[in-house]
Amino acid sequence: MLSMLLALWASRTAWFNEMIVGNDADYQRAFEAAQALLQDAELDIRREQANGSACESNTDQPTLCRKGDEVTKIPSEEQDIGILLAQLDSNGGAMKCRYALCAKRTAEQDFWNNTDEKKGITLAQMESLHSDGTPIGARYGQYTGAATGDASNPILAEKAAGRGGWYWIEVLPYLQGAGGSGLLPNEANNLLDLSLDIYVVYRITALAHGLKPNTLVVLQQTYARQRRKD
Repeated sequence: MLSMLLALWASRTAWFNEMIVGNDADYQRAFEAAQALLQDAELDIRREQANGSACESNTDQPTLCRKGDEVTKIPSEEQDIGILLAQLDSNGGAMKCRYALCAKRTAEQDFWNNTDEKKGITLAQMESLHSDGTPIGARYGQYTGAATGDASNPILAEKAAGRGGWYWIEVLPYLQGAGGSGLLPNEANNLLDLSLDIYVVYRITALAHGLKPNTLVVLQQTYARQRRKD
Protein backbone atom coordinates (compact mmCIF):
# COMPACT_ATOMS: atom_id res chain seq x y z
CA MET A 1 0.00 0.00 0.00
CA LEU A 2 2.81 2.42 0.90
CA SER A 3 4.61 1.68 -2.37
CA MET A 4 1.41 2.28 -4.32
CA LEU A 5 0.82 5.63 -2.57
CA LEU A 6 4.41 6.72 -3.27
CA ALA A 7 4.06 5.78 -6.95
CA LEU A 8 0.75 7.66 -7.16
CA TRP A 9 2.26 10.74 -5.48
CA ALA A 10 5.27 10.67 -7.86
CA SER A 11 3.06 10.39 -10.94
CA ARG A 12 0.78 13.24 -9.85
CA THR A 13 3.78 15.42 -9.00
CA ALA A 14 5.29 14.76 -12.43
CA TRP A 15 1.96 15.52 -14.10
CA PHE A 16 1.58 18.76 -12.12
CA ASN A 17 5.11 19.90 -13.00
CA GLU A 18 4.52 19.07 -16.66
CA MET A 19 1.32 21.12 -16.61
CA ILE A 20 3.13 24.13 -15.11
CA VAL A 21 5.95 23.92 -17.67
CA GLY A 22 3.45 23.56 -20.51
CA ASN A 23 1.42 26.58 -19.40
CA ASP A 24 4.54 28.70 -18.99
CA ALA A 25 5.84 27.69 -22.42
CA ASP A 26 2.49 28.57 -23.99
CA TYR A 27 2.48 31.97 -22.28
CA GLN A 28 6.03 32.72 -23.47
CA ARG A 29 5.06 31.70 -27.01
CA ALA A 30 2.05 34.05 -26.92
CA PHE A 31 4.17 36.84 -25.39
CA GLU A 32 6.71 36.58 -28.23
CA ALA A 33 3.88 36.63 -30.79
CA ALA A 34 2.45 39.81 -29.23
CA GLN A 35 5.91 41.43 -29.38
CA ALA A 36 6.18 40.52 -33.07
CA LEU A 37 2.76 42.07 -33.67
CA LEU A 38 3.89 45.32 -32.02
CA GLN A 39 6.89 45.45 -34.35
CA ASP A 40 4.69 44.68 -37.35
CA ALA A 41 2.37 47.54 -36.39
CA GLU A 42 5.35 49.91 -36.23
CA LEU A 43 6.37 48.84 -39.75
CA ASP A 44 2.79 49.42 -40.86
CA ILE A 45 2.89 52.97 -39.45
CA ARG A 46 6.25 53.68 -41.13
CA ARG A 47 5.11 52.02 -44.41
CA GLU A 48 8.07 49.64 -44.34
CA GLN A 49 8.72 45.97 -44.94
CA ALA A 50 10.38 43.73 -42.36
CA ASN A 51 13.84 44.42 -43.85
CA GLY A 52 13.39 48.18 -43.45
CA SER A 53 12.82 48.92 -47.14
CA ALA A 54 9.82 50.87 -48.36
CA CYS A 55 6.67 48.79 -48.61
CA GLU A 56 5.78 47.83 -52.17
CA SER A 57 2.30 46.91 -53.34
CA ASN A 58 1.41 43.54 -54.81
CA THR A 59 -1.46 42.91 -57.22
CA ASP A 60 -2.16 39.59 -55.52
CA GLN A 61 -2.58 41.37 -52.18
CA PRO A 62 -4.54 44.59 -52.79
CA THR A 63 -4.44 45.64 -49.12
CA LEU A 64 -0.64 45.27 -48.86
CA CYS A 65 1.03 48.57 -47.94
CA ARG A 66 -2.50 50.02 -47.67
CA LYS A 67 -2.45 50.72 -51.39
CA GLY A 68 -6.07 49.75 -52.09
CA ASP A 69 -8.48 52.60 -52.73
CA GLU A 70 -10.82 51.49 -49.95
CA VAL A 71 -8.15 50.74 -47.35
CA THR A 72 -7.80 53.25 -44.52
CA LYS A 73 -4.45 55.04 -44.78
CA ILE A 74 -1.90 56.08 -42.19
CA PRO A 75 -1.96 59.92 -42.09
CA SER A 76 1.00 61.46 -43.91
CA GLU A 77 0.07 65.15 -43.60
CA GLU A 78 -1.49 67.25 -40.86
CA GLN A 79 -4.79 67.66 -42.71
CA ASP A 80 -5.10 63.88 -43.08
CA ILE A 81 -5.64 63.41 -39.35
CA GLY A 82 -9.03 65.11 -39.18
CA ILE A 83 -10.21 63.35 -42.35
CA LEU A 84 -9.17 59.95 -40.99
CA LEU A 85 -10.82 60.47 -37.60
CA ALA A 86 -14.03 61.58 -39.32
CA GLN A 87 -13.98 58.42 -41.44
CA LEU A 88 -13.46 56.24 -38.40
CA ASP A 89 -16.26 58.02 -36.57
CA SER A 90 -18.73 57.49 -39.41
CA ASN A 91 -17.62 54.13 -40.85
CA GLY A 92 -15.79 52.46 -37.97
CA GLY A 93 -18.89 51.17 -36.20
CA ALA A 94 -19.13 51.08 -32.42
CA MET A 95 -15.43 50.15 -32.28
CA LYS A 96 -14.41 53.28 -34.25
CA CYS A 97 -11.92 51.04 -36.06
CA ARG A 98 -11.37 50.12 -39.68
CA TYR A 99 -8.43 48.28 -41.26
CA ALA A 100 -6.70 48.26 -37.84
CA LEU A 101 -6.79 52.06 -37.48
CA CYS A 102 -8.92 53.34 -34.61
CA ALA A 103 -10.04 56.57 -33.04
CA LYS A 104 -9.13 56.96 -29.38
CA ARG A 105 -11.07 54.59 -27.14
CA THR A 106 -13.10 56.56 -24.62
CA ALA A 107 -14.98 53.71 -22.91
CA GLU A 108 -13.49 50.78 -21.00
CA GLN A 109 -9.95 50.21 -22.21
CA ASP A 110 -9.59 46.48 -21.50
CA PHE A 111 -12.02 45.20 -24.14
CA TRP A 112 -10.13 41.88 -24.10
CA ASN A 113 -11.65 41.14 -20.68
CA ASN A 114 -15.22 41.86 -21.76
CA THR A 115 -17.62 39.25 -23.12
CA ASP A 116 -20.87 41.18 -22.59
CA GLU A 117 -21.81 43.64 -25.36
CA LYS A 118 -24.13 45.43 -22.93
CA LYS A 119 -21.06 46.51 -20.97
CA GLY A 120 -19.10 47.79 -23.97
CA ILE A 121 -16.91 46.60 -26.80
CA THR A 122 -15.96 42.93 -26.58
CA LEU A 123 -12.92 41.04 -27.79
CA ALA A 124 -15.11 39.05 -30.19
CA GLN A 125 -16.25 42.31 -31.81
CA MET A 126 -12.71 43.63 -32.17
CA GLU A 127 -11.63 40.37 -33.83
CA SER A 128 -14.59 40.26 -36.23
CA LEU A 129 -15.46 42.00 -39.51
CA HIS A 130 -17.74 44.92 -40.23
CA SER A 131 -21.07 44.14 -41.87
CA ASP A 132 -19.58 45.06 -45.25
CA GLY A 133 -16.77 42.53 -44.79
CA THR A 134 -13.98 45.02 -44.06
CA PRO A 135 -11.62 44.08 -41.19
CA ILE A 136 -11.50 45.80 -37.82
CA GLY A 137 -8.07 44.58 -36.68
CA ALA A 138 -4.96 43.36 -38.49
CA ARG A 139 -3.20 40.03 -38.60
CA TYR A 140 0.58 39.68 -38.67
CA GLY A 141 1.97 40.80 -42.03
CA GLN A 142 -1.41 41.82 -43.42
CA TYR A 143 -0.21 45.30 -44.39
CA THR A 144 3.56 44.85 -44.32
CA GLY A 145 3.98 41.56 -46.17
CA ALA A 146 5.85 39.99 -43.24
CA ALA A 147 5.71 36.23 -43.79
CA THR A 148 5.67 33.24 -41.47
CA GLY A 149 7.67 30.10 -42.21
CA ASP A 150 7.99 26.65 -40.73
CA ALA A 151 10.33 27.96 -38.02
CA SER A 152 8.08 30.94 -37.14
CA ASN A 153 5.89 31.26 -34.09
CA PRO A 154 2.79 29.18 -34.96
CA ILE A 155 0.48 31.73 -33.33
CA LEU A 156 1.37 34.33 -35.98
CA ALA A 157 0.31 31.99 -38.79
CA GLU A 158 -3.02 31.07 -37.15
CA LYS A 159 -6.00 32.76 -38.86
CA ALA A 160 -8.98 30.89 -37.39
CA ALA A 161 -11.66 32.84 -35.50
CA GLY A 162 -10.70 33.43 -31.89
CA ARG A 163 -7.17 32.22 -32.52
CA GLY A 164 -3.81 33.72 -33.49
CA GLY A 165 -2.88 37.35 -32.99
CA TRP A 166 -4.17 40.81 -33.83
CA TYR A 167 -3.16 44.45 -33.54
CA TRP A 168 -5.06 47.74 -33.52
CA ILE A 169 -3.59 51.24 -33.89
CA GLU A 170 -5.26 54.19 -32.18
CA VAL A 171 -4.55 57.53 -33.87
CA LEU A 172 -4.02 60.20 -31.20
CA PRO A 173 -3.53 63.83 -32.29
CA TYR A 174 -0.57 65.31 -30.43
CA LEU A 175 -0.70 68.59 -28.51
CA GLN A 176 1.79 70.83 -30.29
CA GLY A 177 2.31 73.11 -27.28
CA ALA A 178 3.41 70.25 -25.04
CA GLY A 179 6.98 70.56 -26.29
CA GLY A 180 7.58 73.59 -24.06
CA SER A 181 5.72 72.41 -20.97
CA GLY A 182 8.76 71.37 -18.95
CA LEU A 183 8.46 67.64 -19.46
CA LEU A 184 12.25 67.25 -19.23
CA PRO A 185 13.22 69.47 -16.27
CA ASN A 186 16.90 68.50 -16.32
CA GLU A 187 17.41 69.31 -19.99
CA ALA A 188 18.36 72.67 -21.47
CA ASN A 189 15.32 74.90 -22.03
CA ASN A 190 13.02 72.19 -20.65
CA LEU A 191 12.05 71.16 -24.16
CA LEU A 192 10.82 67.85 -25.47
CA ASP A 193 11.51 67.74 -29.19
CA LEU A 194 9.86 64.73 -30.77
CA SER A 195 10.86 65.79 -34.32
CA LEU A 196 7.43 64.97 -35.67
CA ASP A 197 6.40 65.76 -39.23
CA ILE A 198 2.77 65.69 -38.14
CA TYR A 199 1.60 65.99 -34.57
CA VAL A 200 0.13 62.57 -33.98
CA VAL A 201 1.16 59.60 -31.87
CA TYR A 202 -0.12 56.05 -32.03
CA ARG A 203 -1.17 53.67 -29.30
CA ILE A 204 -0.71 50.09 -30.46
CA THR A 205 -2.57 47.22 -28.82
CA ALA A 206 -1.24 43.77 -29.73
CA LEU A 207 -3.07 40.63 -28.61
CA ALA A 208 -2.07 36.99 -29.00
CA HIS A 209 -4.03 33.86 -28.14
CA GLY A 210 -1.91 30.96 -26.92
CA LEU A 211 -2.24 27.44 -28.24
CA LYS A 212 -3.96 26.53 -24.97
CA PRO A 213 -7.57 27.77 -24.57
CA ASN A 214 -7.00 30.08 -21.59
CA THR A 215 -3.72 31.72 -22.63
CA LEU A 216 -4.01 35.35 -23.68
CA VAL A 217 -1.31 38.03 -23.82
CA VAL A 218 -2.00 41.74 -24.42
CA LEU A 219 0.77 44.31 -24.91
CA GLN A 220 0.41 48.04 -25.50
CA GLN A 221 2.86 50.75 -26.44
CA THR A 222 2.74 54.36 -27.54
CA TYR A 223 4.68 55.07 -30.70
CA ALA A 224 5.73 58.45 -32.14
CA ARG A 225 7.05 58.36 -35.69
CA GLN A 226 10.20 60.45 -35.59
CA ARG A 227 11.47 62.50 -38.50
CA ARG A 228 14.63 60.90 -39.88
CA LYS A 229 17.62 63.14 -40.42
CA ASP A 230 18.32 61.66 -43.85
